[in-house]
Amino acid sequence: MRILPRLLTLADRMSPPHVASAHCDLPCGVYDPAQARIEAESVKACMEKYAGSDDPDFKTRAVTIKEERADLVKHHLWVLWTDYFKPPHVEKYPQLHDLFWKATKAAGDAKRTQDTAVADDLLNQIAEIDKIFWETKKG
Repeated sequence: MRILPRLLTLADRMSPPHVASAHCDLPCGVYDPAQARIEAESVKACMEKYAGSDDPDFKTRAVTIKEERADLVKHHLWVLWTDYFKPPHVEKYPQLHDLFWKATKAAGDAKRTQDTAVADDLLNQIAEIDKIFWETKKG
């Protein structure tokens, strides 16, 4: 009787591993450009609050928060770019690479300025990514 459990264990070790495949690194539904958009909206709101205040301490805090949020925008965009989008998406939407490059550059630019036009540009880039993202979810 003891030989049967040993044989089963040996058979389990010799069997080929199960291969799983998925479009992304987790089942779909965990990615959404909304995370980047929300952080970009915070960047713009911090710029607006900065412009509306005369308190130097408040302005310093607004800049600090804006820079943290801009880094989060970059993080969320890179997660989408590296974990969600795959070569077939780039084939279908060849502008993706340039779009992500421009969006992450805009997030970096937002760290260096209080110009809400930069934040608007960032939000526009994210809106383009969002549009493509949801088109890929249909197919």
